[in-house]
Amino acid sequence: MKTRILGWGLLALAHLFVAAPMVADAQTASREARLPDFARVAEAVSPSVVSLRIEARRQVQPFVHPFFGGPAEQLQRGMGSGVIIRSDGYILTNNHVVAGADRIEVRLHDNRRFEGKVIGTDPATDLAVVKIEAKGLKAAKFADARKVKPGQWVVAIGSPFGLDYTVTTGVVSAVGRGGFGMAEIEDFVQTDASINPGNSGGPLVDLDGNVVGINTMIHGRGTGIGFAAPADLAERVAAELIEHGAVRRAFIGVGFQDLTPALSRELGVEDDRGGAVVSQVVPGGPAARAGLREGDVVVAVDGERIHEGRELQRAVLRKGVGATLRLEVVRDGKRRTLTVKTDERPSSEAARRKPARNSRGGSASFGLSLAQVPPQVAQELGIEGGQGAIVAEVRPDGAAARAGIERGDVILEADRKRVKGPADVESALSDGKALLRIRRRDGAFYTVLER
Repeated sequence: MKTRILGWGLLALAHLFVAAPMVADAQTASREARLPDFARVAEAVSPSVVSLRIEARRQVQPFVHPFFGGPAEQLQRGMGSGVIIRSDGYILTNNHVVAGADRIEVRLHDNRRFEGKVIGTDPATDLAVVKIEAKGLKAAKFADARKVKPGQWVVAIGSPFGLDYTVTTGVVSAVGRGGFGMAEIEDFVQTDASINPGNSGGPLVDLDGNVVGINTMIHGRGTGIGFAAPADLAERVAAELIEHGAVRRAFIGVGFQDLTPALSRELGVEDDRGGAVVSQVVPGGPAARAGLREGDVVVAVDGERIHEGRELQRAVLRKGVGATLRLEVVRDGKRRTLTVKTDERPSSEAARRKPARNSRGGSASFGLSLAQVPPQVAQELGIEGGQGAIVAEVRPDGAAARAGIERGDVILEADRKRVKGPADVESALSDGKALLRIRRRDGAFYTVLER
């Protein structure tokens, strides 16, 4: 009996030893089944990714020797990444990677090397297209940008620090990021996939291998915060550069800003879901022809709700030149619909000189002093002579500074009325608060100044 019991015990124990690895293997298999197959994605996409080696000659000022002075020419080298978007050799990358390049070497995944030629650049989005003389290349496909959501897996492939075909993984952290001042048009996909110098111009792809964005910018090294130009924007820019060598971009002729709670109260917008405040209307432009006014709040475009200024910009940029948009706006607390036909966006004007400063004026209790706009400044800003009040001084700890007002700004309106001089601003502020429309260099914006 004891022998039989011992035998059964040994058999059970042996069964446990055999079963334990089987359970562990099953758990590992289950865990791996839940993880994306990053290796498959990298294998599928890497043939469409290229490494770029850049050479540029720059004038540098060396140590000035008493007998051998003057500037010298220095050869500078850089690196970046790109993604093949057409089988006949068209490559999408960043403008800042190839800007000013004298020579571009393109290295393919199969180690072939080609001389690259810049077809076109678009500094406004920091994108560029390079061409190599090759056929039968594997072109990447673009993802549907409307389906890109925070939390989805993404893979970045590129050449960080010159380490070709480095693969990093992460998720989409956010979409529609902007406001960095790095490019004129900012509408980035944010990711925590590790992106470093050299990744610029390379693709950020989804688990189907489709390009979600073009890696463009990082927020400090090792922070896990990177930004990519979104697929729809990148695809449109690339098509324009290939066809025209430059980008023809839709334009309605407005300056805008986000609708804040303070502006919402002043402009009579009861909906608390935000919007885009029209702070400037270009005379004779599409918006002006359609009847749009400064102070209007755009809350929807073609039936799609607008929550912030960048969404208005995105909606316009999605349209081609000559397209029609239906804008729903709030004016004086009432909703109305306006139809705008886009024009081609004009070239950016050269930056204007900052307005001259003057130390006269009042409004000290709000932390600023005002003066009449000098004729020269009025001419530079393109405003009618004898209109507006220039901000001569701003106290750093005052209400004006908190409202974002700077020295040199010109106040054009106070409480929706044209300003002819400092007295009009003083009058509007007499009750302790005023809605101001301010001109700063080439742009304009609204702010609420409150004591």
